[in-house]
Amino acid sequence: MSELATLVPPFVIVAVAAALVTVLPRRIGHALGVLSLVAVAAISLTAPAGTYYQTSLFELFDVALFSVNGFSSAFGFAFAALGSAAVLYAYSSEAPRLVTAFALTYVASTMGVLFAGDWLTLLFFSELMAVTSTLLVWHYGGAAVRAGFRYALAHGISGSLLLLAVTWHFVETGTFLFPESGVASIASGMPLYLAIVGMGINCGFVGLHFWLPDTYPRPHFAASVFLSVFTTKTSAYVMYRILPLGDSLTLAVAYMGGVMAVYGVVFALLQHDMRALLTYHIQAQVGYMIAGMGLGLYLGGNALELGAGGALAHVFNNVLFKALLFMAVGVIIYRTGIEDLYELGGLWRQMPLTAAGFGLGALSITAIPGFNGFISKGMILDAADPHYYGSAATEPIYWLLWLGAIGTLLSFIKLGYYAFFHGEWDGPELSDAKPGHTVAMLSIGGLCLLFGVWWEGLLSVLPWPLVAEEAYSLHPYSTSHLQSQAILIGISVVAFAVIKKPLSKLGHIPDPAKAVSWLAFYGGKVAVIGVTELYGVVDRAGIRLVRTCYWVGSNPALAAARVARRLPRTVRPTLGHDEPPTDGGTVSRHYLRADIRTTILVLTAVLTIVLLLAL
Repeated sequence: MSELATLVPPFVIVAVAAALVTVLPRRIGHALGVLSLVAVAAISLTAPAGTYYQTSLFELFDVALFSVNGFSSAFGFAFAALGSAAVLYAYSSEAPRLVTAFALTYVASTMGVLFAGDWLTLLFFSELMAVTSTLLVWHYGGAAVRAGFRYALAHGISGSLLLLAVTWHFVETGTFLFPESGVASIASGMPLYLAIVGMGINCGFVGLHFWLPDTYPRPHFAASVFLSVFTTKTSAYVMYRILPLGDSLTLAVAYMGGVMAVYGVVFALLQHDMRALLTYHIQAQVGYMIAGMGLGLYLGGNALELGAGGALAHVFNNVLFKALLFMAVGVIIYRTGIEDLYELGGLWRQMPLTAAGFGLGALSITAIPGFNGFISKGMILDAADPHYYGSAATEPIYWLLWLGAIGTLLSFIKLGYYAFFHGEWDGPELSDAKPGHTVAMLSIGGLCLLFGVWWEGLLSVLPWPLVAEEAYSLHPYSTSHLQSQAILIGISVVAFAVIKKPLSKLGHIPDPAKAVSWLAFYGGKVAVIGVTELYGVVDRAGIRLVRTCYWVGSNPALAAARVARRLPRTVRPTLGHDEPPTDGGTVSRHYLRADIRTTILVLTAVLTIVLLLAL
């Protein structure tokens, strides 16, 4: 297998499968897509660490197109395992072949990011992710087209900022290659700020997340399964590679993670649309990842191993249970045609297998003991808790994450209650999940349960000394952890009983972040009009200047005489205001003064542009 890995990079295997899906019979193409991702999962687990396909781009830049390390191996396995189940799910959902082809190309570009050995390769595949995921959204048509445009705009801005950061990094360091240590922090100063904001857009930083709830509920429900996993989780992985150790900026990023956890669950609770609810929980769960990374990298020591380790474990776990939840909701939409949560009810009798799949995902994301979310979320909370490894500076983050945990429990009590248990289903008789749906959901749910019980196996998947036994002592099922979770569950159950009725009465409450989208649209429109009009003014002034100079050059004696004589204001040129005469007419002082003003305007514009470029 290691020999295979050195010959065929994972992104090539998946990209070839994506191309074949478009031409082969539907069943064979999807089977090939599943097999390609199974092969990538095997490569991720067995390929030895090292760099392959290092080359020189244009004989100017050294790049490493395929590099294997602990990070890429862990997340390559998680993404490939989920991707294979998602392809099977798409086949059972009767998704068009082109949807699966776009999705596999999207997965292939994700593999390119994970196995990149330099910033330039990472940037290229990151932009390819943006393009392929946009096509995946657009394919559905209708409202998804406008949402896809806004999605593409957001990720275009993100990629541009990362491009500036990577270019600046190269200027300061002279290389795009990641260090052999595997730590790939970008150059400090402005490159670091640009990279954090760029990846912050993709991660869903509060205020920059407007594209997230706007996009993911729109496309085909099978496409939402892919979208829910790859962009935000890959961006969290890249964020970890960007952030420096012990920097106050890293602590600020950790605080942003805490705010994301609370903001996401609040707006998730307010949603009627099931996919919108799950989408806001993407922001909330990525908030846990960002908080854990920031805490660990800021505090160092045991907090590094718990915080950053827990964050990376949560990325791994979230890939599984978030996709599982989108699968279960997708089956509900597929069978009922309903997306509004409050129009459902009593489905557990009609769809017990779908209810079981949803239950496994809900128990995982809410960190119920015995499931994988309990392990990774507990590690992050311990890193923030001053009684364990945190400090006074991190205590507010700890309480933000606690609020996020309560909101998560409330959200999934609400979703499960109204979808499966509230009242009776009064619609036509429904079929349960198809065999492909069931296999996809229960296989992913089984992994969620496996890594919750066999938590040592979860930590063994993670790279580097995060799991070294001598580094720290991890006891996820200690009495204190179990008591804390019992308190969280009790508070959430009581709180849901109190807020259930008021929540059901609330109509649609807009997300304030939509104002960012509105301002971006109209601000961009004003900017385009302003630039266009300014160009028109400069263009007309330049033409007038050239005409005047041409006439003066052709009639120097006449021009000098007319200037000297200071002809009366009432006299006008025979060719009108826009063109000097060439037939012996007269020129007014007004026209000459206009030429002087035009010359000054053009020269000022040129000097301004030169100064801006110099700065």
